[in-house]
Amino acid sequence: MSTNGVHIAAYPYPTSGHIIPLLDLAHRLLTRGLTVTVFVTTSNLPLLQPYISTHPSSLKHLVLPSPDITAPPQKRLLATMRALRDLHYPILLQWFRSHSSPPVAIISDFFLGWTRDLACELGVPRLVFSPSGAFSMSFALSMCRDPPENADPDQDINFQVSFPKIPNSPAFPWWQIPAHYKSVKEDSDLEFFRNDMLANTVSWGMLFNSFMELERVYFTHLKKELGNDRVWAVGPVLPPDNGDLQEYIVRGGVSSVPCQELMNWLDARPDNSVVYVCFGSRAVLTQRQMDVLTAALEQSSVQFVLCVRVPREDEQQQGNADHGVIPDGFEDRMGGRGFVIRGWAPQVTILSHRAVGVFLTHCGWNSVLEGITAGVVMLTWPMGADQYSNAKLLVDELGVAIRACEGTQNIPTSAELARLLASSVDETRPERLLAKELSAAAVSAVNGGSSDTNLDEFIKQLGDLGK
Repeated sequence: MSTNGVHIAAYPYPTSGHIIPLLDLAHRLLTRGLTVTVFVTTSNLPLLQPYISTHPSSLKHLVLPSPDITAPPQKRLLATMRALRDLHYPILLQWFRSHSSPPVAIISDFFLGWTRDLACELGVPRLVFSPSGAFSMSFALSMCRDPPENADPDQDINFQVSFPKIPNSPAFPWWQIPAHYKSVKEDSDLEFFRNDMLANTVSWGMLFNSFMELERVYFTHLKKELGNDRVWAVGPVLPPDNGDLQEYIVRGGVSSVPCQELMNWLDARPDNSVVYVCFGSRAVLTQRQMDVLTAALEQSSVQFVLCVRVPREDEQQQGNADHGVIPDGFEDRMGGRGFVIRGWAPQVTILSHRAVGVFLTHCGWNSVLEGITAGVVMLTWPMGADQYSNAKLLVDELGVAIRACEGTQNIPTSAELARLLASSVDETRPERLLAKELSAAAVSAVNGGSSDTNLDEFIKQLGDLGK
């Protein structure tokens, strides 16, 4: 396919879970002959380095200042979205106007809806990149258009919020609805958030890190909602599997344990016998969650890799923060049955190892796709954001996961969780066969299948714009 080096801009939301999938998409576009300029904040520049070395001539970047955010954790997202607009809009406007050959389109994260105004001012199309799935996007747009209300939100936390217009009419209890979607009168931050998200619905098109076979009914729904077919599932946009362990190790961070030590430990385990436990790059367990989890691992007799995130310095300084720590003596009691990682883990490498058969996950979308691609059974423990809807998709609709826990609200006893862990490694579980089938569909989608076709169609339409 000839693209004549069409130049586009890629602008991720500046956290690793949003940056890495957009960079993986940029990699796919670069291999198809496009030129890509990535807008990246100073602190996230290291994430770009592996891609620059792979595409030294066609991958450009513009370093942008990082906003100084002092908002409390519950307001951090909204404060960051607003600060990015105020800080970056004038810089980008000036950069585009002074560039000798500026990008012909902007692909930006769904939290950067204001870039639609920038694109309109510049006279170029803006595309939404969603690092989440079509299922959760369907809820997000529904709640932005019609914020859910609860007459007694403090007492009635199990009040059911239903979505009759979304396929399969899903419903969620009130406590699982993110705060920034709930109806609050006269709140300028929430109004900004909703307008920012709704700008996605009038942007030129949407690209999803997902694939048709995973969420077909929800892609059909979104096309109908948006009133056009410019909705492309192009995932999973994972790194190419070229057997180079080093490429995976630095993916978003450096592993806090020697990778070869971890691989040697896994190599000594039977196929599908290990449970990998990880809650992503942002979630920190409370002490109660940690106590139940470690007690369950101890009682279950399963072999496991446990990855525990170390709180950032600013999180540790929050005096009342509840950050769970592994109980004293836990690792000694486990002997060689468990492998504990404190900090960053090479997740793609771990999940793709033949010994790993189960993934206890917080259901962040990147982790969901990595679990699906690896073909492992998932145990779901969502913590917030889109994770509750992702868990529902995995358990209730796809049948590849087992519901384990929900946030801090629904935590089973350690004995109950131990039973789930022990039964999850059973080779005869129906979820295992379904997980293998879905894995094959994911791999096929990006190897000449639906996602490749969608990406080619997107590039063709992009090329037609410039004619």
